[in-house]
Amino acid sequence: MYSIGELSRQTGVKIPTIRFYEDKGLLPEPERTAGNQRRYDDASLRCLRFIRHTRDLGLPLADIEALLTLEGAHGDDLNRAHDIAERQLSDLRDRIARLRRLEKELVRITRACDGQHDHVCAVLHAFGDHGICESSH
Repeated sequence: MYSIGELSRQTGVKIPTIRFYEDKGLLPEPERTAGNQRRYDDASLRCLRFIRHTRDLGLPLADIEALLTLEGAHGDDLNRAHDIAERQLSDLRDRIARLRRLEKELVRITRACDGQHDHVCAVLHAFGDHGICESSH
C-alpha cells in the first residue's frame, strides 16, 4: 500500500493532481486508514502511471477516461482505443503544421527588421497587423 506522497514520488504526478483524478473518477477511490489517510494499491499505481503517460502523450481527459473503460475489453470494443490514438495523431500533426506556419511567419517578421531604430519598427508593425502575414496561422 502506498501513501499519496509515495504514489506521487513513484509517478511524478503532484498530489493535488492525484486528488483531481480521483474527483474525476479516473483513479479509483483509495482505501482509508483509521486516521482517514489515503492508501493506494498496486492497481492504483498502474492506473496512475497509465494516466500520466497518456497525459504526456497529450490525450484529453475524456479520451483517457474512455481508454480506462476498455481495460479487459475484447474484439471490436478495442477499435475505440485505435480510433482515439489515430485521432490524437491527426490532432498532433495539425498542431505541428500550425507551428511550422507560425515559425515561418516569425522568421519573416524578424528578418523584416534591419536593426536600425530611427524609423517605424517593422517587427512592431507586423505584430500589429495580421493582414500583412503571408499565410494563416
